[in-house]
Amino acid sequence: MNEPPPSNAPPAPRRGAPRIGGATPLVENVRVTAPDLRRRAALEQSRSRLLIAAAGFMVLFGAVVAKLASATIIFPMMPKLSAEVPVVPDPAAMAAADANPDAPMPGTLTAQHGPRAMITDRNGEILAISLPTSGLYANPKEMIDPADVAHKLKSALPRLDEQKVLARLTAAKQFVYLARQINPREQLAINALGIPGVYFQPSERRRYPQGRVASQVLGGVDVDNHGIAGVERFFDDRLRDDATPLRLSIDVRVQAVLRDELSKSMEEFTAIGGCGIVMDVRTGEVIAMVSLPDYDANKAAQATPEERFNRAVTGMYEPGSTFKLQTASMALDSGIANLWNEYDAANPIHIGRFTITDFEGKHRFLYLPEVLAYSSNLGAAHIAQSVGPERQRAWLSNMGMLERIGVELPETGRPIFPSVANWKEAANLTIGFGHGIAVSPLHVVRGTATLANGGVLLRPTLLAQDPGAPPRVGVRVMQQQTSDTIRKLMRLVVTDGYGKPADIPGYYVGGKTGTAEKVGGHGYKKHTNVSAFMSVFPMNAPHYAVYFMLDEPHGNKATGGYSTAGAVSAPAAGRVIAKIAPMLGLLPDIADMPQLTAALSVPMQPGHGYVSRWNGPLDFVPPSTPLASATAAVAATASSSPVPTLRQAKHGRGPEPVPASMPPQPVMRTPEQMRHEASLGTQVAAH
Repeated sequence: MNEPPPSNAPPAPRRGAPRIGGATPLVENVRVTAPDLRRRAALEQSRSRLLIAAAGFMVLFGAVVAKLASATIIFPMMPKLSAEVPVVPDPAAMAAADANPDAPMPGTLTAQHGPRAMITDRNGEILAISLPTSGLYANPKEMIDPADVAHKLKSALPRLDEQKVLARLTAAKQFVYLARQINPREQLAINALGIPGVYFQPSERRRYPQGRVASQVLGGVDVDNHGIAGVERFFDDRLRDDATPLRLSIDVRVQAVLRDELSKSMEEFTAIGGCGIVMDVRTGEVIAMVSLPDYDANKAAQATPEERFNRAVTGMYEPGSTFKLQTASMALDSGIANLWNEYDAANPIHIGRFTITDFEGKHRFLYLPEVLAYSSNLGAAHIAQSVGPERQRAWLSNMGMLERIGVELPETGRPIFPSVANWKEAANLTIGFGHGIAVSPLHVVRGTATLANGGVLLRPTLLAQDPGAPPRVGVRVMQQQTSDTIRKLMRLVVTDGYGKPADIPGYYVGGKTGTAEKVGGHGYKKHTNVSAFMSVFPMNAPHYAVYFMLDEPHGNKATGGYSTAGAVSAPAAGRVIAKIAPMLGLLPDIADMPQLTAALSVPMQPGHGYVSRWNGPLDFVPPSTPLASATAAVAATASSSPVPTLRQAKHGRGPEPVPASMPPQPVMRTPEQMRHEASLGTQVAAH
């Protein structure tokens, strides 16, 4: 056993300690206890855990940065609507929300109904588009000082009524709606205020980049983006459910030309309104539809009722002499009349207290081509009389003149016409020259297109036909040869009649003037006209119908004071055709002008034979027929000839026969007629 050194012995030097000046350094013993070891071990463990946690956070932050970079820089995406977005309310619900600040907030976008689809013209030009906006609402329970909130919101959104906002915030319990259609700049300004309890609801605002172009056709939407008029209303569900752009048949170029010419003519002749239509006679597509006065579609709320009124489909006007084409067609198609028939245009027709006369009449018998070229009311009345009221009504029913027109506009009006009981002699004669019945301009356009396109009635449409689509199916309502004859007669009106100012070389325009006095409180108003020119071009291969109408025009020095259609509407229609034809891909055909002119010509006075008049209808008797044989032929025809049947098409149904048995028409002959007949060497069979 080792014993400790004596107390007086010098201490042992510390191992490794240097000696300084012979002195011996102090030796220390350091002991590490078990608690110290445990603390050191715990520190090491904590350090390792911190390193692991730091590495984890670095990975998480790296993932967030990568995701943000992907979403905003590499693959940016538009925000998607959540399924929790409220459902769009109807206008009544929105009104209730405005009246009740506590009502749940109305939304304008839903998960089922995304942004409203665009509307474009046939060439892809945007007519209507929805821009993203926001609605502003608040929860008063989350606010400390409503007065301060109202004041701050007013500073960021000057259009707000501060007192109204304060009243709503004070009265509301949970929800209050404050403003609609907040644009992104205003939303940023409100966000910068840092007001708790203020929220935004995604919405949209409908814009019309073309302004006034086709404003009545497009219509508009309300504050909830529900269609309220025009195409917007007719296709409301389609525009909300399907994001594919709705492509209309309208061509903004043609629309602009038509509106410009109509506006200039209204100003020149101080008219109160005007209407113009361009339609493809082969497909029924409406290429342009203008009604003046109009309005900026972006400011529909400021438009007057007169500006919203669409004369093309809502206005019902007596068509005037444009209807004489229908009268001539029904007589020719049924075989009751021929081109060489003559009609008394020398003697006025007296019906009760009314008298039918001609404007600048020829005061003689007129051949059927002359009746149209010189727009004779008397001649048209006699043609209508030869057909009779029942067959006249059946013909106009076939042509769709007695029902609403089936175009995609909810504002279409119903024609005005006599009842069956009142469709007697007076109505028969006056409707023959376009009075006593009121239809829309689009009715006139469709009816004339049917006469020119070969006799096929098509439903007008505002939807563009897709390229390569099969031809549209119509209903044949008249014979092809009748259409061929009518096209020649329409061309005659422009080359030799009152429609001369509408002629454009190389386009072979055909048409018919129509001037009708407007009806007032006590009958017709003198010198207050609706002056229209109905045209189709080119007549050798009809493509487009152009209708041009001025409402209450006034003549000037250039027209000799006249406000008739030939003076005020026909020249403007010609200018429209000259401008739009190249846009529509039609160039003037000058090289074949002699051949085409000859093919479209018809003599003003055919003079092919004698005319026998009996009981209304007119019959052709060749000049070589002996007098006795001619008289016998007329009598036999009167007793045995059945009335030709007409084809009828209603509501898309197939042709339906019209009863062939018609009562005989009353004899209306004047002494002058009898003398004229005697001079032709014919006799009139008495019935």
